[in-house]
Amino acid sequence: MTRSSSPPPIRRIELAPGAVVDGTAWWAKIPAIAAVLEHGLNLPAGVTFLVGENGSGKSTLIEALAGVHGLNPEGGSRGARHSTRVTEAPLADLLRVVRSPGKQVNSYFLRAETMHGLYTYLEDLPGSPDDDLHDRSHGEGFLALLERKFRGYGFYLMDEPEAPLSFTSTLGLVAHLDTLRRAGAQVVVATHSPLLTALPGATILELSESGIRRTSWDDLELTNRWRLFLSAPESYLRHLL
Repeated sequence: MTRSSSPPPIRRIELAPGAVVDGTAWWAKIPAIAAVLEHGLNLPAGVTFLVGENGSGKSTLIEALAGVHGLNPEGGSRGARHSTRVTEAPLADLLRVVRSPGKQVNSYFLRAETMHGLYTYLEDLPGSPDDDLHDRSHGEGFLALLERKFRGYGFYLMDEPEAPLSFTSTLGLVAHLDTLRRAGAQVVVATHSPLLTALPGATILELSESGIRRTSWDDLELTNRWRLFLSAPESYLRHLL
């Protein structure tokens, strides 16, 4: 059943009243993060992609979205209790979330760089249905967890989910994102993948030195660079090799 008319679980994040920002902190100097602190960020329904170069603030922003929503910043659900080494900026502590009216919804966060720790945490839970993840390849484990935890109406976050996936598996992720969208789910994905961002109807936010701007797949810098490279890789590589 399609629930695309349902309101998105999260409408907006913004600086919390009375929050004091350390303007000298590394994360506060990132233009995209500074823009969120100054103006807030509206989150549309459906699938939203955060795209930008390394250091543009994609992971910092999506970790903050997880934290302010009550999710474990290293991945998992609201109830997940695991941590390796804290590397997240304290951004979530400075923000507040504006939710749509209604009951608490299903939510989950998958963060590619901390998946091993999440697998171990899930494996050690008594009676865990997810004790098989370490027995799979990185990509197979990721897809299995995605199928189990990202289901139906809810609020879902992913940080660079394409990292463990082949081309074919990434296409499968695109299909799953579309299924979530049609179910009325709200999904935010930080990615470097031009394949993922080609999902029809998705919102694309490009993070750069100018802050955050909404753009289209055709106008995305990521897309243009891949087009140029694939059409003439030798012209790129002659300057590197």
